[in-house]
Amino acid sequence: MENKTATKTISKPLLISRTFNAPVKLVWKAWTDPQHLMKWWGPKNFTSPYCKIDFRVGGKYHFCMRSSEGQEFWSTGTYREIVPFKRIVWTDSFADEKGNVIHASALGMGEDFPMELLITLTFEEINGKTKFALLHEGIPAGELTDMTNAGWNESLDKLAETLN
Repeated sequence: MENKTATKTISKPLLISRTFNAPVKLVWKAWTDPQHLMKWWGPKNFTSPYCKIDFRVGGKYHFCMRSSEGQEFWSTGTYREIVPFKRIVWTDSFADEKGNVIHASALGMGEDFPMELLITLTFEEINGKTKFALLHEGIPAGELTDMTNAGWNESLDKLAETLN
């Protein structure tokens, strides 16, 4: 008998490294201060009209990014680890505008998309610049991995512009 249950292959973790021409304290603030984060969150041609951060282990965040066509994408998660100016680890889930976790299928993605992903940021100051790495784990393999990579890189390009 054929097994009709499909399982999505999870891609290897997405790792993006950058060096920002800014001190660690400023790059850290860009990730932890809602007003700063709203200046750059989301890929090119996206804005961030809403951002709430309860920045403590166990605290939650709730972000919105809006496309140029007006489509909104909400996310939420919980901070799992915070090492000041060194490391931030948090869960990442799709959400509605009230901060409730929703399944990716509500946004047209597959039923087998994980309910929760994991994001780890690391920061290291070297000669007044910040060596930065973003690790995004749990993304299903395929086209979505490429889209996620492009989206993060466009967001980080916008972040770099706000640091100058």
